Amino acid sequence: MTRLATGWAIFQGLLIEALPFLLLGVTIAGLARWLVPQSTWVRRLPRHPLLAPLVGALLGFALPACECGNVPVARRLLASGAPLGTGFGFLFAAPVLNPIVLASTWAAFPDKTWLLWARPAGAFLIALFLSALLGLLPEAKLLETALLEERRMSQPLSTVGLLERRGGVLGSASVSPEQRDDTAGVSPRVLVQHSTKEFLSLLTLLVLGSALAALVQTWLPRNWLLALGSAPTLSVIALMLLALVVSVCSSVDAFLALGFAAQVTPGALLAFLLLGPVVDLKLAGLFTVLLTPRAIAITAASASLMVLLIGQWVNLLQL
Repeated sequence: MTRLATGWAIFQGLLIEALPFLLLGVTIAGLARWLVPQSTWVRRLPRHPLLAPLVGALLGFALPACECGNVPVARRLLASGAPLGTGFGFLFAAPVLNPIVLASTWAAFPDKTWLLWARPAGAFLIALFLSALLGLLPEAKLLETALLEERRMSQPLSTVGLLERRGGVLGSASVSPEQRDDTAGVSPRVLVQHSTKEFLSLLTLLVLGSALAALVQTWLPRNWLLALGSAPTLSVIALMLLALVVSVCSSVDAFLALGFAAQVTPGALLAFLLLGPVVDLKLAGLFTVLLTPRAIAITAASASLMVLLIGQWVNLLQL
């Protein structure tokens, strides 16, 4: 009964912590869909392989939310026809590159000045690497089916034909009024219906992810992970596993890391703060509304390898 009570408490904590940010993300995505015609801003986004993820990452300053709230916003960007680099740059870097997370990192570690620049720099490098890597895959093998169809509907016929759109004259799906004219805006009623449906869909995935994270946290002791904290390589791996398991939001993960910062290597501490906003058990379900299972697996493996290398490099420098 004690473990059951502990698991229930952890599950509630994760859900309550993430829910406001998920709601914020859906609201931001809905307002962007309503206030700004898609063709107005999508055409202005750079498509350069370096500038696109950079712009996406910097959007985190304007749209501050944790990784849960960024998923619906990133989905809206991609569905609107934004460059893949912009959408992925926002998805992977904005959870760290936003004022709330930067302020919480500074509040938790005011004496570790190196961490205040190493964390955002590392987040940007990971986002740039993942954006370039995922961009090598064809969109049909990269994006989730429903998102792919929405994205194709948002692109001109010169880029995506009617057969590929799967809508209109030759397709199988009907075209909604807001898709026929993306400059006309969306009525408040349609906006509320769409946002409610998206929120409920993401909420279901969030509940499942939080339940999985709570289950693993309850049955997997953290002591054996922290016991490896002094080993240069094993400490990084141990803290990466801890970030995967605890699934805490990026807005507060620095305060959690403060509790064991003195027992682990600098590279392990940075690895914990870098991997969690990109890959954790709570995000596993949410990513299914964006990416195919193969793309999710590539993202998780590549991000983990990148974080491991960064952590090792930091340990060599001993910042």
